[in-house]
Amino acid sequence: MKSIAIGIFDGVHKGHQEIIREAAIHGPVTVLTFDPHPTSIFAPERTPSALVSLADRITLLKSCGAVDVVVLTFTKEFAAKTPEHFISEILVDQLHATHVTVGANFTFGHKASGNVNFLKEHAQGFGVSAVPLAEDRGSPISSSRIRALVADGDIERANELLTRPFYLRGPVVHGEKRGRTIGYPTANLGLEENSTIPADGVYAGWLSVGSDRWQAAISIGTNPTFPGVRGRQVEAYAIDQVGLELYDQVAKLDFGFRLRDTVKFDGLDALLIQMKEDCLKAKELTD
Repeated sequence: MKSIAIGIFDGVHKGHQEIIREAAIHGPVTVLTFDPHPTSIFAPERTPSALVSLADRITLLKSCGAVDVVVLTFTKEFAAKTPEHFISEILVDQLHATHVTVGANFTFGHKASGNVNFLKEHAQGFGVSAVPLAEDRGSPISSSRIRALVADGDIERANELLTRPFYLRGPVVHGEKRGRTIGYPTANLGLEENSTIPADGVYAGWLSVGSDRWQAAISIGTNPTFPGVRGRQVEAYAIDQVGLELYDQVAKLDFGFRLRDTVKFDGLDALLIQMKEDCLKAKELTD
């Protein structure tokens, strides 16, 4: 038995999990996914940001029940394959599929000319299941919808659709080190260019490095209270922790709740008062 689930699965959200659960009915699940995102090949300027890295996508898929994950490199040459070739070369010859599970809106082959009906009609010795699009509050659950929620700062709604906290992962890099001088040393996260980053603001969440995990107040923005021009920064303060040295280690920031917008304060004293309140609220929410 070789049950194949097909999709990009960025974020591995609630709808993706339903596809994997359906596939598991028909045997141990191998997920077939693609990288880079097809849009990056045909319309690079419209390439969506990634909810998770490819490595994390694989880890999440396995945590949801996939026994194996096969990643096909998406190129113009691959995209030019006819739907018939995709079925015979990939599903039959390469993956030896006995059952294939996809979302109801699945398309494949040259110019997306293959769909679920085509797959069913041209199946070569395997069964086909099409999972209806999962919905939430009357709208389909999709990676693009979750990206929009994250970009708007609606972390709690995004987390509901993901069934887990949205997170960012990257190395801890050197920043301006201003936090140390005011009693709130932060870990600045270095991120890939195509990362999905929440809207500017302050969030409650968790900072993890290795096996350690701390409650955290997370700030995203340009630190407008201080003079100078700087790019957006993602930084986290591990609440009540002293003496942490995290530079060059890989950190993970789990976002739990949005606390407030980024604000330019009238001086350091006003900022410190607000930061203390932020940390108290973050500690309460993440306890």
